[in-house]
Amino acid sequence: MSGSDTEKLEAATAAAMEAAEAALASGATADISDLAVQRLLTAGTRLFAAKTEQENRYFSPLIDAHAVTATDAAITVSDLLHAVNLNTFDLAMWSNRSRPDSPA
Repeated sequence: MSGSDTEKLEAATAAAMEAAEAALASGATADISDLAVQRLLTAGTRLFAAKTEQENRYFSPLIDAHAVTATDAAITVSDLLHAVNLNTFDLAMWSNRSRPDSPA
């Protein structure tokens, strides 16, 4: 990925976050297509997994501890598991793996 591509991605994610926060604040989520949400979640999921695995390091998947609610996380994790045909037993196997630089 070239430097300009990285800069484009950084700018696009900042713009997407700003637009999403505005839509959430105004209650206008119906104005956002399902495809847009799928693209954001797919790209973020794949990038997070690739960075932690390829770089052999851990960082929080969230911008801060209060960025999402427990309900937000539970709904998203549950539907991600269903989308890839995993169950909570499968999740337990993965969640107990060791992670480099994982906070205690």
